[in-house]
Amino acid sequence: MAAPFNRLLLATEHTEHDRGAEALAFALVRRCGLPLWGVMPIVSNAEFEMVAPQVAAKDDNAAAAKRKALEDIARTQGVVFEMRLRHGPELYVEIVAEARERGSDLIVIRPRGRRGLLANLLVGEMVHKVVAHAPCSVLIVPPPAAMWSRRILVAVDPTAPDAGTVQAACAVAAECGLPLHVVCVAAEASARPAAEQALATALTQARVSHAAVDGKVRIGRAHHELIAAAREVGADLLVVGRHGGDSLSHAWLGGTAQKVIGLADCPVLVSIPATSVLP
Repeated sequence: MAAPFNRLLLATEHTEHDRGAEALAFALVRRCGLPLWGVMPIVSNAEFEMVAPQVAAKDDNAAAAKRKALEDIARTQGVVFEMRLRHGPELYVEIVAEARERGSDLIVIRPRGRRGLLANLLVGEMVHKVVAHAPCSVLIVPPPAAMWSRRILVAVDPTAPDAGTVQAACAVAAECGLPLHVVCVAAEASARPAAEQALATALTQARVSHAAVDGKVRIGRAHHELIAAAREVGADLLVVGRHGGDSLSHAWLGGTAQKVIGLADCPVLVSIPATSVLP
């Protein structure tokens, strides 16, 4: 089986909230012998630069210092690393644009940054938009997370099973030599037959390319059961889907996926097919 990802992009502002994403991105490329690209988005617009050029210059200098610090870390770890600073009024737009230009197949990013007026959000607004509009899969890494080493869990939605998500999880599990646990959550007991069928299909598909696969149907709220299942089986990577890249993905991301990303103790991989591109 081919390596699951080959062109990684680290999206970071090099703050304390980005430490987990940065460390895991470096660990991934070291393990796979790959180069790493980085993007640091900076809020900027022509009107602001005209009104407060000294503030804009200060922001640019601070960003340049952060870039150098990351490049120094990469050098000490033996990682080939190139970072680009991008200016724009919307941070997520710059990250998505960089992923497109680089032909990235994985974006590594934090779940959220500094808490402020939107402190109740489980996933930061910028990250939410990156996941919703990304042309490739996105790995969201909380600060204390580390490289997975025990078990991978993949979620299968019984109402809209996604073979691509299962394939992505299999590829990662096979590459890392780890067992894969498939979970299909039914909202209520009456929906169990459909969930059992979706699980059986996913298990059959997964076992074609990976031997160490098991699974279970759970009943309840999807995000609650997925988090509980991960803790019970000792999974340290969760894989979920974005549902194909159409407009419905925004609504789904605002529900189950957002809660899983925000509540998980470990990294969450949102699997997005390369052909699934939102405008």
